[in-house]
Amino acid sequence: MSENTITWREVAAETEARLSVVAESPANETRWIIERAAGFDGAEYILGLDENVTERGMHFHDLMVERRIAGEPLQYVLGRWGFRTLDLFVDRRVLIPRPETEMVAGLAIDALNAMRSGGIDRPVAVDLGTGSGAIGLSIAVEVERAEVWITDISADALVVARSNLTGIGRAATRVQTAEGSWFEALPQELAGTVDVIVSNPPYVALSDEVEDIVREWEPQSALFAGEDGLDDIRILLEDAPSWLRSGGVLILEMDPLQIETASELARSFGFVGIETHVDLAGRDRALVAKRGN
Repeated sequence: MSENTITWREVAAETEARLSVVAESPANETRWIIERAAGFDGAEYILGLDENVTERGMHFHDLMVERRIAGEPLQYVLGRWGFRTLDLFVDRRVLIPRPETEMVAGLAIDALNAMRSGGIDRPVAVDLGTGSGAIGLSIAVEVERAEVWITDISADALVVARSNLTGIGRAATRVQTAEGSWFEALPQELAGTVDVIVSNPPYVALSDEVEDIVREWEPQSALFAGEDGLDDIRILLEDAPSWLRSGGVLILEMDPLQIETASELARSFGFVGIETHVDLAGRDRALVAKRGN
């Protein structure tokens, strides 16, 4: 049977069987791979299954399936992943965007929108260690008139973030990118003027168990942070007050087991109104703290 007489439905059946050795949901992964290979979008998938495959589409499909069977995460295989309202380009230079980080972005967005309602017309937000740009670009899209800085110590990560920046339309005009370690990336004139600082920093302890697929494929510098996983969180908590305005908010993602220690550190550095927020699994995941007067 020649390729041009094979339908995507026939390909899907074979693909699902092949992916069953690596995927928890082979049917879903099959759909996403075929959508990517064939250019189907949403409801087009069902209608398109009975279309004949193209040579180019089949080649793209086969490459993706081979990479997935070799153990590469689906998100990198597809080259993109959804985050809130965004469709982000992702590869091995950045962490895979996760649902718990969507919640953290939502906390920042809610805080900034509340500030706008309270009379701050152009709130300033900083996303430190932005990776793919997921948090910062979501803020730019979802908070009208917000001025956003996205930073990363990794030049490679910023290449990915800038690629995603080009995909958010007019909101991109309100986003600045900067390379550097945490606050060192920011211009000094921002000190004391930032309304919201948000970060999903590295917070995995060196001795912690990590899934093989994460350890082997995702950037280690974005995962691990010293013996207790708090090295970068300590820096952020200590330095943030000098960058936030009075009443400004710091929002950090972390491991549930780190929340208590981080809350104590936040109090020691003068933060007030400290709150913790749970992720979709009901685990403490984010710390929200206000700079005192």
